[in-house]
Amino acid sequence: MAPIADSRQQFDEIPTVVGIFSAFGLVFSVSLFAWICCQRKSSKSNKTPPYKFVHVLKGVDIYPENLNSKKKFGADDKNEAKNKSAMPKNSLHLDLEKRDLNGNFPKTTTKMQGSPDAENSSPKHFAERKKDSVSPDSLKSITSLSSEDKQDKLGTLFFSLEYNFEKKAFVVNIKEARGLPAMDEQSMTSDPYIKMTILPEKKHKVKTRVLRKTLDPAFDETFTFYGIPYSQIQDLTLHFMVLSFDRFSRDDVIGEVLIPLAGIELSEGRLLMDREIIKRNVRKSSGRGELLVSLCYQSTTNTLTVVVLKARHLPKSDVSGLSDPYVKVNLYHAKKRISKKKTHVKKCTPNAVFNELFVFDIPCEGLDDISIEFLVLDSDRGSRNEVIGRLTLGSSEEGTGGEHWKEICEYPRRQIAKWHMLCDG
Repeated sequence: MAPIADSRQQFDEIPTVVGIFSAFGLVFSVSLFAWICCQRKSSKSNKTPPYKFVHVLKGVDIYPENLNSKKKFGADDKNEAKNKSAMPKNSLHLDLEKRDLNGNFPKTTTKMQGSPDAENSSPKHFAERKKDSVSPDSLKSITSLSSEDKQDKLGTLFFSLEYNFEKKAFVVNIKEARGLPAMDEQSMTSDPYIKMTILPEKKHKVKTRVLRKTLDPAFDETFTFYGIPYSQIQDLTLHFMVLSFDRFSRDDVIGEVLIPLAGIELSEGRLLMDREIIKRNVRKSSGRGELLVSLCYQSTTNTLTVVVLKARHLPKSDVSGLSDPYVKVNLYHAKKRISKKKTHVKKCTPNAVFNELFVFDIPCEGLDDISIEFLVLDSDRGSRNEVIGRLTLGSSEEGTGGEHWKEICEYPRRQIAKWHMLCDG
């Protein structure tokens, strides 16, 4: 009986030992998990944030602290009260809540008393010490235009530049535009918006919202670009394109503003700047370029094989001097589009090599009612893609387009390639 009793005692001690080891293992696992989480959190806070773009609309700040999903809208009520109390009496405060539906500010009858020194001086850019004391009227007083110059000019653009050294961010605030021309002849007004591009790489493209029926739009939109070192600011150029929205056709280009950042010092604070809007500088060329295409008609399968090979001598329609071309292919039957294809975009080149093949099914026998259209476009993420040139092949076309189509019909199952001059889109 004694051996049996000892074995029972040993078996009774086994669950206790297992429970103790399980408790120690659980405590160790929880501690290890907490330590790993702390290490990841500390490594993320010390790591330099990658490029990220933040858009501030209507003065509402959504500037993240650590580039996470948390957003801060505006400031605290206490900070706003302190800023209002600390603001001098002579400065004008820009109340964003008092704007109308178009984003314009109501006209006030209050007059600001200024010193004679401030009236005589009209600097192009100056450091902004107080952000809340910015006013469209104060910006308008910087530049005074005579009545004769206003007739030939396209208006003035007001904006500010700033660099945040703590977060390595370049900040551009598009404030307003004054004296824009009327692009709509019926209503004698415009629907303006601004598209901004950072040259020469054209990686950063943004645009403002459209303000309806106004010639003095107040945008007050801030664009923040992360990941741009301060040492590279001097090599950049800002390109502002002022356009008027058109619902039924292409947007009308009012003008442009080109700002090289070389020589502009941003270390002392925010700079307020204004520039005259000038006509768009489009370089004229003898033609719209050439396109090399190859076609083959398969009568047995009733298919049309189209190969977009090359494009050359494309016009430099962009400000940076280079375009991002791609080709859109449309198949028409009895003047109705029945199919469409497009090639990949070739970055920054006037002589693009595509080498892309497309096969179209022909809904009828023969190619009498069939035509094919090639559109060469300039890719632009910020707005509608601009048509560089157009080419149409068909039985009713004249010139090389009609000759090429005739050869395709006369020699089926043969791949025939030809260069064609592009016409205006």
